[in-house]
Amino acid sequence: MPDTHLPPLSTTPKHIAIIMDGNNRYGKSQNLATGQGHVKGKDALDPIVEHCLARGVQVLTVFAFSSENWARPKAEVDLLMDLLAQTIREQMPRMHKYRIRLKFIGEREHLSDKLAALMADAERETAHFNAMTLVIAISYGGQWDIANAAKILAKNAIDGKIDVDQIDADALGKHIQLSDYPPVDMLIRTGGDYRISNFLLWQVAYAELFFTPTLWPEFGCDELDEMMQAFANRERRFGKTSEQIANDGQYTRS
Repeated sequence: MPDTHLPPLSTTPKHIAIIMDGNNRYGKSQNLATGQGHVKGKDALDPIVEHCLARGVQVLTVFAFSSENWARPKAEVDLLMDLLAQTIREQMPRMHKYRIRLKFIGEREHLSDKLAALMADAERETAHFNAMTLVIAISYGGQWDIANAAKILAKNAIDGKIDVDQIDADALGKHIQLSDYPPVDMLIRTGGDYRISNFLLWQVAYAELFFTPTLWPEFGCDELDEMMQAFANRERRFGKTSEQIANDGQYTRS
C-alpha cells in the first residue's frame, strides 16, 4: 500500500526514468543461481511503483530490455523474455488496484507474438486509468527512437503531407516515443555506471541525472526519496541564467 504520510517535497518530478542495472552482479554477489539476480530485480520494481504513486509522480519509465540486450547469451535473453511476461501478469492486479496505466515502448516486431499480444492486452485493459502511468521499455533504444521519428517525417515529406522546411525539433518530437507524456525530469541509473546507455536520448534532454552504486535489486524507496529530495533542491534553468529565471518570475525546480 502506498505510504500517504510522506514528508512533503517542495517540487515533485512529473516523470522519472530508471535504468535498472546490476541484476547479474547482485546475483553473483549473493551466490544465486544463474538468472536469479534478474528475478530479484523484477521483485524490486513493485515498491518503487507504489512509492512513485504515493509521491504524486505522473509517469515512471523503466528500462527493462534494450535493443542491445538481444546480443546477450540466448539462455539469458529467453529468461528475460519469460520474466517480462511474468512481470506484466503480476503487475495487472496492482494496475487495477491503484488505477495505474501500463504502457510499453520499443520495437515490438522483434518480440514473440505471445509477448506482444500480452503487452497489447495490458495496454488496452488499463488505458482508462489515470492515477499514474508505468512505462516499460522493451527492445528499446534511443537512437532507434529518433531514427524512427525521422523516417516518419521523411515519408510524410515524400508523400507531400509536409514540406521539408516544416521539419524541425518540434515536428520530430511529435513522433518520438512518449511524445504525449511530460519530458523526463529525473533519470536514475543504479549499478554504479555513469552513462545513459541509449535510453530515452531525446526525452532526457533536460533531465536531472542521478547515479548510484546500489545494485537494482537493493535499490529501495528510501534511496529514491533521497534523490527526489535532492531533485527538489536543484535549480533547473533550461538554458537561462538564475537571474533571468528570478526576474521574469519563472524560477522553478520542476
